[in-house]
Amino acid sequence: MESNPAVPVPVDPDGLTRPARRRRRRRPLRRHLPTALWVIGIVALTALVLYPLLWMVSASLKPNSEFGSNQGFFPENPTFDNFVKVMQGIAGIPTWKFFLNSLLLGIGAVIGTVISSSMAAYAFSRINFRGSKLLFAAMIGTLLLPFHVLIIPQYMIFRNLGLIDTFWPLLAGKFLATEAFFVFLMVQFIRNLPRELDEAARIDGCGHGRIFFSITLPLIKPALITSSIFAFIWSWNDFLGPLLYLNSPEKYPLPLALRIFNDQTSTSDYGATIAISVLALLPVMLFFILFQRFLVDGVATQGLKG
Repeated sequence: MESNPAVPVPVDPDGLTRPARRRRRRRPLRRHLPTALWVIGIVALTALVLYPLLWMVSASLKPNSEFGSNQGFFPENPTFDNFVKVMQGIAGIPTWKFFLNSLLLGIGAVIGTVISSSMAAYAFSRINFRGSKLLFAAMIGTLLLPFHVLIIPQYMIFRNLGLIDTFWPLLAGKFLATEAFFVFLMVQFIRNLPRELDEAARIDGCGHGRIFFSITLPLIKPALITSSIFAFIWSWNDFLGPLLYLNSPEKYPLPLALRIFNDQTSTSDYGATIAISVLALLPVMLFFILFQRFLVDGVATQGLKG
């Protein structure tokens, strides 16, 4: 009995059989499926995190009549009247004045923090002097003291010096390295730098000043920029400090301006309040976007040894 000849298997022009080609098509899908799920999860998480910001921008375009009736995300009758009202000023003071006050405090905080904290960090990490470990431990211990414990003593000191209703109480501590967090951050960076660089500079006749400005500062740039970002944001958002030390409305920064905008009438103007809040967020977001790469570098290099 003769056997039937084998049925030929269809072959594609590239030499692969059709079943093999179907298996080959399935493999990329299986290989990219975890990546696709990961991307979808990241996008969903990003949308969840950005939702409050997007809601604030949308609410700033709502008229006051919609805040009690429209619970949706999008305004029914979008308008820019809230921004126009904000730019007209608050209590007879132009809005740009509040922005300028916040900007002066933020820039002053950045300059003072970078200069004083870097010098203190260099002293703790590179100069051997009596009691350095004890002083460093005491400085770290100040992180355990809440700000509210220091309010009354600090206020009495600045009042006796006649500095109330000035910016000096808000900036003096920045130039005296009172922010232990920034000093500790820079100490960790400087300790990771190889000491051979300092020894080579000393052979060339450099002192501590030349080593600090020419070698140490350029190498700890990620730490300096990280400290600048946090110092600027903390100063920009500070409410309690200006509330304690500033009495004149024309010297108020933006956080206090938001408060007097609500108190100038018997009813709160929600639309204008959210509009000025959006404007107040823009400099912080711009500052963070410009320097976020250095912030990531500063965190990533913490585990590296020189």
